This record gives sequence, structure tokens and C-alpha cells, in this order.
Amino acid sequence: MSWGIELWDQFDNLEKHTQWGIDILEKYIKFVKERTEIELSYAKQLRNLSKKYQPKKNSKEEEEYRYTACKAFLSTLNEMNDYAGQHEVISENMTSQIIVELARYVQELKQERKSHFHDGRKAQQHIETCWKQLESSKRRFERDCKEADRAQQYFEKMDADINVTKADVEKARQQAQTRHQMAEDSKADYSSILQKFNHEQHAYYHTHIPSIFQKIQEMEERRIVRIGESVKTYAELDRQVIPIIGKCLDGIVKAAESIDPKNDSQLVVEAYKSGFEPPGDIEFEDYTQPMKRTVSDNSLSNSRGEGKSELKFGGKSKGKLWPFIKKNKLMSLLTSPHQPPPPPPASASPSAVPNGPQSPKQQKEPLSHRFNEFMTSKPKIHCFRSLKRGGATPEDFSNLPPEQRRKKLQQKVDELNKEIQKEMDQRDAITKMKDVYLKNPQMGDPASLDHKLAEVSQNIEKLRLETQKFEAWLAEVEGRLPARSDQARRQSGMYEAQNAPSVNNCAQDRESPDGSYTEEQSQESEVKVLATDFDDEFDDEEPLPAIGTCKALYTFEGQNEGTISVVEGETLYVIEEDKGDGWTRIRRNEDEEGYVPTSYVEVYLDKNAKGAKTYI
Repeated sequence: MSWGIELWDQFDNLEKHTQWGIDILEKYIKFVKERTEIELSYAKQLRNLSKKYQPKKNSKEEEEYRYTACKAFLSTLNEMNDYAGQHEVISENMTSQIIVELARYVQELKQERKSHFHDGRKAQQHIETCWKQLESSKRRFERDCKEADRAQQYFEKMDADINVTKADVEKARQQAQTRHQMAEDSKADYSSILQKFNHEQHAYYHTHIPSIFQKIQEMEERRIVRIGESVKTYAELDRQVIPIIGKCLDGIVKAAESIDPKNDSQLVVEAYKSGFEPPGDIEFEDYTQPMKRTVSDNSLSNSRGEGKSELKFGGKSKGKLWPFIKKNKLMSLLTSPHQPPPPPPASASPSAVPNGPQSPKQQKEPLSHRFNEFMTSKPKIHCFRSLKRGGATPEDFSNLPPEQRRKKLQQKVDELNKEIQKEMDQRDAITKMKDVYLKNPQMGDPASLDHKLAEVSQNIEKLRLETQKFEAWLAEVEGRLPARSDQARRQSGMYEAQNAPSVNNCAQDRESPDGSYTEEQSQESEVKVLATDFDDEFDDEEPLPAIGTCKALYTFEGQNEGTISVVEGETLYVIEEDKGDGWTRIRRNEDEEGYVPTSYVEVYLDKNAKGAKTYI
């Protein structure tokens, strides 16, 4: 089957068909190009989706990804990112192996087609020229024959006419011979041109056109084959990434199978475990008989013993009511002046100050009521640490439950160790550079590195001291070191024994700044027992700096825990402003500081403050 034989007369149709084939090829190129754009857009959207749900660094979300379910989700996001990458690979391969190659092939195909049909048109024009020559010689031969015939007839007529002269007859005869000669010449020329045309026509229809059409046929078949190869490549490029996409999906399945609910439950325990024990049973309080509040040495010692056994944090008493409340908050409530401050006196006379003893007949609130108030109230001063740091998070994380404190301390120790290692690496690098300078002075001055080396060594020493401090706190939490030394406990016990009589004598006369009576002496012993457990936490802290001065407008006798007595006209240092609870923290000297009612003093802040504030 050959187009040159079968389609010898379909030159125009073949020209249309081959142009249609090129259009089909360009349409396929456009299709693949749009597919690559879709793949790129899909990959971009997948990457944006994966990035959108990635945990943010140094945020709470990052901590949540410790759980296996969250880790599986994170693995899914990472696998989807790789999955998007494979779609980008598809787009890149299709662009380079299909679009670019076919675009170049289309240009070559157009040039080849143009060349073939140019040759065909040239052959057509040649055969048409031969045909015109043949037609022209044929018409001339026909005309000459007719002229010769008319000249012969005219000669015969003249020769038969007796009236015509002999000269006229001879002229007519010569004219007839001339026409016959011209007819013979035209015949010979026509015959020659006809043979030539037949030869050209035979060559055109049996040689030139079949050859040209055969080339066009081969060109078209190559185009068809190329489209088939491109379609196959299109599928192969998709198939090449299927194994990697399968691995991505396998990774997602593996991540899903790695989810461990038990492990996640354990992580919840580790994240929120306080280390306290659940509260015991609440003892029955009998209100049918009036409570007797007679204070004696026996009651004091008994209440002291009971306080130590019942209020000691970490004990196993069944009567404790505060296992989930921070110990600093409990200490702050029971020892700091959380009551409203007394109003200023009408005059500056000490006798007018409402701090004198009240009637002992005033009904005192029971200890259970004080604890209920503690469980529901929110005191202004939360803990001793807040007194010294203005409410900031304690450095040793003592505001956290034991288990959470241990984790924070361990994390801090690890961070410090990393910083130490980083500084040590820097020191080693500087040392090596110094050695190089010593061996090659032209490269630099070794002495120029001494300052930097000393600075790095100081940083390492500071970090080591800081690490030792946190390791000591960590050891205390983990039970490797006792919370308090035996000597400190003995001193605390001696102090309590020496002050027991004086406490007994003034127990009923003590009152809070607002004039209400404090709790019975057993409460004071309980507070003292609690306070001794925290004394060692603040021994090594620096006192707060003074932020201004104040002048006492009235005399105030500080009898409550956390307050300080002042005399009218006395000048003292202000170390903490009024936080809205009506109390200002002042200092007389390094060892004597406490709270006074803000309305009893006139405060002058230093230049660094926003301005002096007067509370009158």
C-alpha cells in the first residue's frame, strides 16, 4: 500500500490531512502542558496544606506532638510533602521528555512537510508547462494543416480556370507548397512535443509523484509513531513515581500502626502528674457544743504536734485538704496580711490607731472556716517567692507540683549542658586558632585572642555554677538530697521551744491589721511548721532593690505575720508598691522588712519610676 500509487491524484487532500496531523500533535502537546500545570498546582496546594498544619516551633503545639497519635499525624504531613514532590517530578519529566521533545519535533515536521509539498507543486507546475506546450504545438499544427488545405484548393481552382494567367497559377502553386511545408513542420514539432509530454507525464505519475507521496506517507507514519511513543512515555512517567508514592502511603500506614494509646496515656500522666496524694477523709466537726479556745502549754504542744503531722506536705494524713494547691500559696494565705488594711486614724496619736487589743469575747472563726476560705479565696500575695520577685515564675520552679518541677529542672539542666558544650567547642576553636597564630605569626596576633578566650572561660564557669545549682534542686526533688539539713531542723526546733511561752502569753491578744482576732495558737504553730519547710528556699536570694522611700504618717504596730511596725515620722525604703490590696512592702534594714497599710505612709518613688505617688 503506497500513497504514490493509490492516491496519485489526491495531492490537495493529502496536504489537508498532513496539516490536520500536525494540529493533532500540537493539541496533544497542549494537553500535556495543562496536565503539568495541574500537577504543579496540586503539588503546591499539598505543600501549603502540609505546611499549614505543621507545628509551630517553640509553641505549645510542638509539645503536643510527643503523643503517638500526633506523631502519626506529623508523619502523614511529612509523607504528604514527599507525595507532593512526586507530582512535581511528574510535571518536570513530562515537560522535559514530552513537551520539549514534541515541540521540537513539530517544528522539524513542519519543515519536512513544507519541503515535500514544495517538490510536489514544482512537479505539477512542470507537467502543466509541458501540457501547455503540447496544446500550443497541436493548435499550430492544426492551423497549418487547414492553411495548407486551403492553399491546395486555391491552386487547383486557379489551375482549372482558363482565364487565369500562367503566372498566377504558378504563384498559387508555390503558395500551396509553402503551406504544405509549414504543415509538415508543425506536424513534426507537434509529434516531438507530444512524445516529450508523454515522457514527462509518465515520469510525473509513475516516478515523481509516487516518490513525493511516499515521503509524505513516511513522514505521517513517523508522526503517528511519535504520538504513540509520547502517550507511552506519558504513562511511564506516571508509573515511575508509583513506587515512591506507594512508599509514602506505606509510611502513613506505618505511622498509623505506630499509634499506642497506652503510651499516650502514660505521657498524659507524665505531663500532669503532681506527685501529691489524694486527700483523706474529712473529720466530723461537732457544732452542738461551743468551742473552747483556752490556750495552754499542753494545747500548744499538742497542736504543734498535730500541725506537724497533719499539715506537712508530702505526709500521709487523712485530714489534709490541700493536696492540689501550691504550698507557697498556702503559706502566703496563712502568713501574709491578706485581710483588708485598717483605715487611717483620725489623728496621728498612737492611741488613735485601731491596732489596740480587741475584746477577747469576740467570736473567733474556727480553723475549718479558715481552710474553706483558703480553698476558695485568691489572695493578692500568692507565695514568698512572689514577695521577692514581684510574682514572676520562681527560678527553681517551686510553684509547680513535684513531678512537674522535676521535669522542668531536668530540662533546664539539659539546656545548660548543651550551652556548656557549645561554649567548650568555641573555646577549643579559639585555642586551635591561637596555636595557628603562634606557629604562623603572619596570620594574626595570638594575644588578640586572649580576651575572647577569657570571656568564653568565664561563660563556661558561670554556666557550670548555674548547672550545679539546678542539679542541686533536681537532686532535692528526686530525693537524692534531704530537703533540709538536720542542723537546720534542730535550730528550728530550739527556736520553737524558746518562743513557746511568749506565744502562749500573747496568743489571745494578737490581731490582724483590720482589728479581727487571729486563729488559736495551734494555727500559729501549724503556720510555723509550714514556714520552716520553706525557709531554706529563700536563704540564698538577694533582697529586692529599693524603688523609693516613704514617710510614716501614723504609727502602726505590725503584729501579724508579714507586717512590720512603724513610728510616725519614720523614713523607710519602699521595695514593692501597692498591688491593689491596700498594702505596701517596706524595709528598715537588710534584716527587717514587711508590709504596712498604704494609707499609713506617704510614698516617694525614685527617678526611674513614673513619678511619686502619695497615698493619703
